[in-house]
Amino acid sequence: MGRKATELGPLAVSRLASPGLHFVGGVAGLALKINERGARSWVLRIKVGDKRRDMGLGGFPDVPLAGARDAARAARAKVREGIDPVADGRAARSAIKASQAAAKTFKFCALAYIDAHEAVWRNEKHAQQWRNTLETYAYPLIGSLLVRDIGLSNILAVLEPIWKAKTETASRLRGRLEVILDWATTRGYRAGPNPARWKGHLDTVLPAAHSVANAGHHSALPFTKVGAFMTALRSQAGLSARALEFTILTASRSGEVRGASWKEIDRAGRMWTVPAERMKAGREHRMELNLPHFRRRFRFWSGAGLDQTELEGQRRDPSDREASATQQRRVFLDRSFSAAQSGQHVEIGACHGLVTGTGTQPRWPHALDDQHPPIGWHSNRATTQEGCAVFVIP
Repeated sequence: MGRKATELGPLAVSRLASPGLHFVGGVAGLALKINERGARSWVLRIKVGDKRRDMGLGGFPDVPLAGARDAARAARAKVREGIDPVADGRAARSAIKASQAAAKTFKFCALAYIDAHEAVWRNEKHAQQWRNTLETYAYPLIGSLLVRDIGLSNILAVLEPIWKAKTETASRLRGRLEVILDWATTRGYRAGPNPARWKGHLDTVLPAAHSVANAGHHSALPFTKVGAFMTALRSQAGLSARALEFTILTASRSGEVRGASWKEIDRAGRMWTVPAERMKAGREHRMELNLPHFRRRFRFWSGAGLDQTELEGQRRDPSDREASATQQRRVFLDRSFSAAQSGQHVEIGACHGLVTGTGTQPRWPHALDDQHPPIGWHSNRATTQEGCAVFVIP
């Protein structure tokens, strides 16, 4: 055993000035280290296993002699318990840094999730719906909370106020909360079960969405009344009426028709090809435009009737030097349907009296049936399916 150092007092320690390692006694291995520039700090020389370590205990005089001796005694106690105090301190500091790095708020995670996924979402409207519902209902209550601290009570605080009054919105919001929290778990920002999950969790607390309120789908036009409707529609002039007629005849979605460009129309082959990226199913869709009703109503090739120049409202020959640019233009301008989606009193171009209404639910023309409930002009696909089922068309 080495010689025990003389125990120095505070005054004696403060007078130490020469560079080197000065053992101050009181605790074996405790020394004041002074470098060439005169800076002083505490060092505890200990042996852990087969390794000798010099463990720093802080600077002097910020850490006084009494504080250094207390820290040295605590470190030696850990060594006696088989713990490396140096490695233990390093692990504690690392844990603090890791905890700080994982301390992300719900709003941070939500924005990061949207930023990572919106590129593969089909349209900007979908991303905007995510942002709007989170901004309106979630951020005010849990946006500033650390995502690791969010529990059932926080999720219910967001959902319960709107679950019965705005069931569809609340149900979609719940799904968004769930995927954001799943994302946060995968990234290591939280641990444990997802408090926004439905099956076996929220379904025991909240009533099922379908049992609270009807989703409010727009009624579809009975297929037996399509003839009368089309006759009335064809009596109307204007691009809006033609756009709606084209949508019905092709049983297409409004977005597919609104986004149609001339490069998708094969005028010689009388074929409309919708690329996969514009289809909901993600697959290319081809529609023949050579049936009699198309030959009569839509002349996409040269000749009499509604041609490309007329649809665009421009005095332009598609074969001229600007034909390439013309091919990029849309067949039906967005304003053909935009009125129906404005959320205000709508009049779809010249179709006033055929499809009119308030809000987002256009109404069945009173001139055809005063008793029919409100219908959606976009529900023509359901009408087509109904007719095909009755006539057993595969």
